[in-house]
Amino acid sequence: MARPSSASPGRAFLPRSGNGRSVPWLPVLLLTLAATGPLAAQQLGDSAFVPEIGSPAFDRGTGPRVVLDEAHANFHTLSGRFQAFGRLLTLDGFVVEAGRTPFTPESLEDVDLLVVANALSRRNEDDWSLPTPSAFTPAEISAVHTWVEGGGALLLIADHMPFPGAAADLGRAFGFSFSNGFAMDPGGRGGVVVLRRADGGVADHPITTGGDRDEPIDSVAVFTGQAFRSPPGAVDLLVLSDGWVSLVPDTAWQFHASTPRVDVSGWAQGSVLEVGRGRVAVFGEAAMFTAQRAGPGGAAMGMNAPQAHQNARFVARLVRWLTRTR
Repeated sequence: MARPSSASPGRAFLPRSGNGRSVPWLPVLLLTLAATGPLAAQQLGDSAFVPEIGSPAFDRGTGPRVVLDEAHANFHTLSGRFQAFGRLLTLDGFVVEAGRTPFTPESLEDVDLLVVANALSRRNEDDWSLPTPSAFTPAEISAVHTWVEGGGALLLIADHMPFPGAAADLGRAFGFSFSNGFAMDPGGRGGVVVLRRADGGVADHPITTGGDRDEPIDSVAVFTGQAFRSPPGAVDLLVLSDGWVSLVPDTAWQFHASTPRVDVSGWAQGSVLEVGRGRVAVFGEAAMFTAQRAGPGGAAMGMNAPQAHQNARFVARLVRWLTRTR
């Protein structure tokens, strides 16, 4: 979940279903948005949060090199809202750096894992309305695809609109199709939703089952985001159940009676794929990788939220899988 500091919620109309009835989950969603407000919902990194991941994969500073993209008007940066992600990987022994140059064969040469979180085109940096052009040039997308095929690892995170539009071309290069909207569960809770293995929301994969040595991950907390469809060969780790919809507004956080809705039952919010000698992970929600404080009361959002007690271990295992660690 993300909101620009200058965002305005606009007028909140209650959409109707095809038979003229009120959509049951929308009042809860609108109440949630009204409670936060456009400026009160500013999101700040929780500098006090220290993730717990168990035994580190490497001695400090000796692991693979991870670069977090900061060259594409990214909403998340290592010194900002993604600082907990960097702290988690550092504790696990990885070398974490910010990347502030465009993607080229040369810039990717010594990178083990490239993380792209909520990139934007300059057009949408302060204006979260349509259109949402690609954040990346065709040459950058080609460079990343070739690099992954040769053995690189990519973690592509694109939250709710406008981020899916900005990352759509890069995702499409690997066969993923994004919905440039807001994924909402049948209860319309907005905020936090816990996807559970028992309900089919968390799928079996070495990342989640833990293998012979680690405990399984049975739940992952997500915070709105988008839904996407995966290509053949991908494994969907986080799956949306029946009744989920994607609201597709013209402007982020402005929902009206005519706002299009797409049924995204069975779509993914997290998926992994092997591409050539490399690996790709795509996620439609970014806050789950962070630890933030939002709103006037500084409510926890991300790995620090009480509902997200397994998120840090999930993120650590995902990164280890991407880098072929353990």
